[in-house]
Amino acid sequence: MTHDCPLCREDGGALIWRGARLRVIRADEAGFPAFYRVVWNAHAAEFSDLTVAERQHCMDAVAVVEQVLREHLVPTKVNLAALGNMVPHLHWHVIARFGWDSHFPAPVWASPIRQRSPERESALEVLRPPLHAAIAHRLRKLVERRPT
Repeated sequence: MTHDCPLCREDGGALIWRGARLRVIRADEAGFPAFYRVVWNAHAAEFSDLTVAERQHCMDAVAVVEQVLREHLVPTKVNLAALGNMVPHLHWHVIARFGWDSHFPAPVWASPIRQRSPERESALEVLRPPLHAAIAHRLRKLVERRPT
């Protein structure tokens, strides 16, 4: 841990679940109400920096978040990306996308192609508590059945 690292100092968003090796947060990204990140807790800049077992654990967690988003929100698509150019913490973006979002079908970092839909974005906020509970529950079960 280093004090000058933002992901060592803070969670990086609204904490949904934290395990010994990784955590899941909801990122506050305007216009994208279902934008999550799976963040490796220790410094690891690249996916290949992790051991085989760590990579498997990380991808299992990404898959859990994707599955729960699909089940609870029924998005048009789920985008996955591992960029991490700004911090030395490997993190995967898991973003539920909807045909009505301001950028769809373009990437979230592209220019918007339509106006945001505050009503639809707000409607998803109501679904967050059970969604977050399901993510946390499934990640706990994943950790429980994984050998240490």
